[in-house]
Amino acid sequence: MGTAMFPLGAVLFPHTPLALRIFEERYLVMLGMLLDEADPEFGVVLIERGTETGGGDQRFTLGTMARLSHVVPQAGQMSIVARGAERFEIVQWLEDAPYPRAEVRPLPDLEWNEALAPLLEETERIVRRVLGRAREYGVARWDPEVELSEEPLERAWQVAAIAPLGELDQMELLRSPTVGGLLRATIDLTLAAEPLLGDPVPDGVIVVTDDPDIDPDDV
Repeated sequence: MGTAMFPLGAVLFPHTPLALRIFEERYLVMLGMLLDEADPEFGVVLIERGTETGGGDQRFTLGTMARLSHVVPQAGQMSIVARGAERFEIVQWLEDAPYPRAEVRPLPDLEWNEALAPLLEETERIVRRVLGRAREYGVARWDPEVELSEEPLERAWQVAAIAPLGELDQMELLRSPTVGGLLRATIDLTLAAEPLLGDPVPDGVIVVTDDPDIDPDDV
């Protein structure tokens, strides 16, 4: 059977919300299948080449599971809200019939060390500062004052997720083998991206949530 997959033009991080409008028939079928499950979830991978609609795209082999939390029917489409869970790697892509599927291997979650608390604070300070500058240029996808989880490992992933970076830089962060590596790479990539904030960037997936750890009014 395999795991249901949703290739996107955006990167989903663990512990981070994702909102989607589903209108393609293959994904409406996928959603119907998922809603029959007790704990519905699907995999999200970044599209390497191609587009989100129509199929025929090439995809990265690292992604994040998305746990479905809300489904709202609309005219001819469905709006859903999910939350990033564990990371995975693709073992084998299966036939896209009737929707993308793959055999996946879960990756272990990162382990938090309290000694990293000062580094997390510094990373968040830098990311929020650069987000503020990005907002001045109209390219910020997140509010610089967005509220994050109080749980440190979740917060580390969320800080990486809100950093004003392109998808390839985000993929580099998603590959991080340690929390320390994640935080240091977030700092390095954010500071490197800061001088480029005036350049146009492609629109990403709109992210909304009713999760208490992330204030929807700030998104």
